[in-house]
Amino acid sequence: MASILIPEENELEGKLILQTTSVCPVCLARIPANRVAYGEDVYLEKTCPDHGFTRTILWRGSPAYASWGREKIPNHPAKPFTEVDQGCPYDCGLCSAHRQTPCCVLLEVTQRCDLGCPVCFASAEIDKGVDTDLATIRSWYDRMLEAGGPFNVQLSGGEPCLRDDLPDIITMGKEMGFTYFQVNTNGLRIAKDLVYLQRLKDAGLQVVYLQFDGTKDEIYQQLRGRSLFAEKINAIENCRKVGLGVVLVPTIMPGCNDENIGAIVQFALDHYPIVRSIHFQPVCYFGRYFHQPENSDRITIPEILQALENQTNGRVHTADFQPKGSENSYCSFHATYVIMPDDSLRPIRKDPQPDCGCKQPEDARQGVKQSREFVAKNWPYHPEPEKQGSCCSSSMGEWDVLLDRARTHLFSISGMAFQDAWNLDVKLLRDCCINIASEDGRLIPFCAYNLTGSDGHSLYRPALK
Repeated sequence: MASILIPEENELEGKLILQTTSVCPVCLARIPANRVAYGEDVYLEKTCPDHGFTRTILWRGSPAYASWGREKIPNHPAKPFTEVDQGCPYDCGLCSAHRQTPCCVLLEVTQRCDLGCPVCFASAEIDKGVDTDLATIRSWYDRMLEAGGPFNVQLSGGEPCLRDDLPDIITMGKEMGFTYFQVNTNGLRIAKDLVYLQRLKDAGLQVVYLQFDGTKDEIYQQLRGRSLFAEKINAIENCRKVGLGVVLVPTIMPGCNDENIGAIVQFALDHYPIVRSIHFQPVCYFGRYFHQPENSDRITIPEILQALENQTNGRVHTADFQPKGSENSYCSFHATYVIMPDDSLRPIRKDPQPDCGCKQPEDARQGVKQSREFVAKNWPYHPEPEKQGSCCSSSMGEWDVLLDRARTHLFSISGMAFQDAWNLDVKLLRDCCINIASEDGRLIPFCAYNLTGSDGHSLYRPALK
């Protein structure tokens, strides 16, 4: 097992925050776990009887861990597909103990990929994998409707754009009542095949969820095994030509691209309104990765927020961000901005509840509804309106300008901290709103589906065929 970086003995005394349940990162057995604070830093500590003790970082620095927590009124699945038997994460599908309905469901339409990234959730291979047949995909759509959909749909893989019939898959879904589609892609095909991209748009695709790890080829060489920045630019330009919104999706790895976070923000704003949002993903260790992780290999939510503030010279502030309402608060962050005429960013924040001991739990049902609606409304491409003449703009007060541009110039920055076998906490997993359709039609929380033991075995993800 990997060695674990921990605070020096006697340097700080650990404070128990919460008792929970996790899994052993070797055998994936359910084991007790504790969230423990050492000063501002919070770790998950657990001991497997067979494989020993681990301590994995969850949170470094400020904002304070306690300030980020939100109590939720659960929104249990309308129709569970599995029974509670062995306990989380073994009964996923969803079971009645799950606390949130889906916001987005991923359909992995292929195991094939045209990259062999050193870091890959799905461990996809260039020369391995098969396509999911159309009958199975139709059954997934049926299952989602049975579970209370239509939900937002993300077409994923592997690399979904290797399928020539991907437009037909979108058309099928639209005919069955689904209204929002995004494709999770490395961008290689759409960077060179404008006709194919237009077919996707005509079929009903609204958003390209683009793997985008930074603005330097050195970053792609480390994370993806080759230089890719030119292809990313070409993919975005082709999306501009056909009118498809783009969300940049950087996987952030310490020592690789954590110093490039501000540059990613600037790149996104330079390519607005085609680029609608950035969705950061701190590196997570399931699937295929370089090596078994140390705590120094992890970057946490507060560290990304601090990097956003520092690397944008305060254009973006840590205080702008809040947890999302759809999943567990410790899994995510989100901020929505109005791009002002001088290119400054004005955050739109929900007023926090008073810190007086009288906070009321948030409604998880409302949270997932708002998340679905926000994505469907704001991530697709909206042409930037013609700029008002100087006489008109000068006659408007600052508040009027803000209200006017809030209808036309919204930009969002968000992130999702996924859980792997080292940091999995079932209390967080039960609040998951991102699901993957399994081969047999179960809707499995993202982190459970991708959960990988240190030897590469998985609870749910099928082996490459």
